[in-house]
Amino acid sequence: MEAAMSKKLAKLDYKDAYFLRRFLNSQGKMYPPKRHGLSAKEQRGLANAVKRARFMALIPYVVK
Repeated sequence: MEAAMSKKLAKLDYKDAYFLRRFLNSQGKMYPPKRHGLSAKEQRGLANAVKRARFMALIPYVVK
């Protein structure tokens, strides 16, 4: 699973909101990198994609 996750993160796009939601919990917070087996570089890229998607209103900042 880790290898498949890394392949998907290689072409990470902030416009893919459904894929980004896999890395957010029910409150809208990001899961720690250990949960999905991400490296520090992948986690930083994911964080930037989530921030861009939130700014563009593709995913919410806070889920009530």
